[in-house]
Amino acid sequence: MNAKENALRIMRFDHPEHVATGYPFHSVRYTGSGHEGYYGGGHHLLAGEKWTDIWGTEWHKEQEGVMGFPRQHPLADLVTAMKSYHWPDPDDERICGRITAMAAGWNRNEAFLEGSHRDTLWEKSYMLVGMENIMCYFYTEPNAVKELLHHIMDFQLGIARHYLDIGVEMVGMSDDLGTQRGLLFSPETIDEFLLPEYRRLFQLYKSRKVLVNFHSCGYIVPMLKTFMNLGVDVLNPVQASANDLATVRRITQGRMTLLGGLDANVIVHGTPETIRRQVVERIRQLGQNGGYFCRPDHGVPWPENNYKAFEQAVAEFGRYPLSQRADENT
Repeated sequence: MNAKENALRIMRFDHPEHVATGYPFHSVRYTGSGHEGYYGGGHHLLAGEKWTDIWGTEWHKEQEGVMGFPRQHPLADLVTAMKSYHWPDPDDERICGRITAMAAGWNRNEAFLEGSHRDTLWEKSYMLVGMENIMCYFYTEPNAVKELLHHIMDFQLGIARHYLDIGVEMVGMSDDLGTQRGLLFSPETIDEFLLPEYRRLFQLYKSRKVLVNFHSCGYIVPMLKTFMNLGVDVLNPVQASANDLATVRRITQGRMTLLGGLDANVIVHGTPETIRRQVVERIRQLGQNGGYFCRPDHGVPWPENNYKAFEQAVAEFGRYPLSQRADENT
């Protein structure tokens, strides 16, 4: 079977040939999904440069090799500013115009056509309002926050319709909901503010049988059942330093595929042998019956030899049925 068929079997817990380091995809995205503006800007700029994205958030590139940071927020004074704010239009050709062109050249047999919903809801809200501000507004101006989130999701739904028009098979969503030790919010806050809006987008995609890869850094164990009930097919990055991975697998076994789980610090600072040992441990722990893409839990600059050691270990120990040798190397 080719890489796409193997990936589908991984996601279905359906006897894949081997553990993979990811799935093959052909990416499409709207202008602004990478925080760029109508007329340029983006994280590729040199340190010291500034730009404004399509939402009116001002970004500052402060360090080479690190993405910029949102520093000026158009809805910092939420209640007043929202009255005159002009929401970006997902049907604006400057925003959606490149989506169809980006789909050209997609080989349906070899890769998934995947659309991007980066900063799907929560992250977009704090980029517009400011992190400290919106944390306070959840309590002082709850109706205004709900209106804000609803507008953001209206935009995402508009983008989703463009993606569906070109036949996306998978979409990536992202909102970092966890810290190193807990969730950013109480479960009650998530249920009241975020879930009603997430459901709108998930219901659209699930009605069209589109797969969802959801990114959420940090501690996410309390969210696992919520993710599965929403319809998340693949969860990443399954941060090793923040989660009990055995618990994550026990809860998600047979229902949700995991992508990540390898401690990025080990790939950066470890030896080829310690990297091999962790790869073997993760495959045994998370990938016994499929449902696992083995890769680092963060994307950082890698020592070339260490990254090769990771890839070689996955290729060596990730064949199904998992070999006894894998158990002997843990």
